[in-house]
Amino acid sequence: MASKSPPTRPLPGERQLPNGHEGTPVPDSRNELPPVIRRTEVVAIALVGLLIICIIAGLYLARAFFLPITMAFIVGTMLSPAASFLERCRIPRAIAAVLIVATAGAGATFMVGMIASPAVEWSGKLPELGALLKEKLHVFDRPLALWQELQSMLGGPGTLTTLHLPKIDWVQPTLEFLSPTFAEFLLFAATLILFIASWRDLRRAMIMNFGERTARLRTLRMINEIEEHLGNYLLMVTTINVGVGVVTGLICAVTGMPNPAGLGALAAILNFIPIIGPVAMFAVLVVVGQVAFPSIGAGLLAPALFAAMTFLEGHFLTPMIVGRRLELNALAVFIALAFWTWLWGPMGAFLSSPLLIVALIVKEHLMPPDSPQLPED
Repeated sequence: MASKSPPTRPLPGERQLPNGHEGTPVPDSRNELPPVIRRTEVVAIALVGLLIICIIAGLYLARAFFLPITMAFIVGTMLSPAASFLERCRIPRAIAAVLIVATAGAGATFMVGMIASPAVEWSGKLPELGALLKEKLHVFDRPLALWQELQSMLGGPGTLTTLHLPKIDWVQPTLEFLSPTFAEFLLFAATLILFIASWRDLRRAMIMNFGERTARLRTLRMINEIEEHLGNYLLMVTTINVGVGVVTGLICAVTGMPNPAGLGALAAILNFIPIIGPVAMFAVLVVVGQVAFPSIGAGLLAPALFAAMTFLEGHFLTPMIVGRRLELNALAVFIALAFWTWLWGPMGAFLSSPLLIVALIVKEHLMPPDSPQLPED
């Protein structure tokens, strides 16, 4: 007859289970331990951060190369549907690329020509216009004196006595910053023509670079969606901006502003830059109005009408036409605008929205949402 083994006693730090499972060790607490970040994960995150910093530094330091190339790729993708249309009309794609770039360049030259003539005329009168504007702004001397007295009563420094206009030393550096060099323009034009002419072969090469059929189909859908969205973006934004320029010219003509055609062309060009462009145009209209009209109120009429028109266009017209197609978040647009403007200046501001569209499309295809969606409110 087998002898029964005596029950084992639990070791310190252990407790017994019921139903005869004596002596089985169990953890003292049922709560799960918090996840531990491993050293390899920290190293991987640090390396990714350093890689991003190096890429941003490279884009900033080598902007003379990367900016024209990126600009040519984005604009070429926008214009590729037009090249495909001409190709269907039995025009060779290389000739179609040259025709499209020449037409776009002629349109841009025409718009710049409308702005350049009055700009050159006004630049020769900068000292006179500055003295006239300073004399016009003497109406603010009394409010500034009251503000100085209030600061003195509160114990703060009361050194502001008159309203000083900024010096014109910034004009030359600003023009150098805004205007690209001839080498950058030549690099952009040559890359744009070659990109449009060889876009069909580039598409095929990018698709066939993947071995699996699923990856090829995903790349094809991604490229088609990028091309469609960027083409629609260029068409819609160009139509809206031309309308803004026409309405601005009419406002300037009705209110008696000088050179309404040039101001309308400037409004159309600046409106390609989100947020910054309309603000800059408003400032230009304020300065021109104060110089052209004898009273401050008359000079502010055209800027006020422009601000109302821009408000309606930015909050109702553009979201209704462009927003339904692209569904861009306002915060994402603002952050992208600030980043690319800091990195590449005005041309970066123009590229901010197209680059954001490309990034969102790539993200949707590479990381599709597979988690259940939250219920609607």
